[in-house]
Amino acid sequence: MEEHRVNLESKIAHQEYLLDVLNQTVYQQQKKIDELDALCMALAKRLADVHARLPGGQPANDKPPHY
Repeated sequence: MEEHRVNLESKIAHQEYLLDVLNQTVYQQQKKIDELDALCMALAKRLADVHARLPGGQPANDKPPHY
């Protein structure tokens, strides 16, 4: 009976360790997602600013008039 209890406690300790590792992984992933989201928003704003500064409001991917 004692051996069975020790085995269960060992399994629970291992499960707690795995849960902590998974929590840290999820935390790091969410942190990275937040950083990438902020970068994406900054790039979208920068692209909108560049489009606004184009002469005549032409989109950047239009062919020049001499083509």
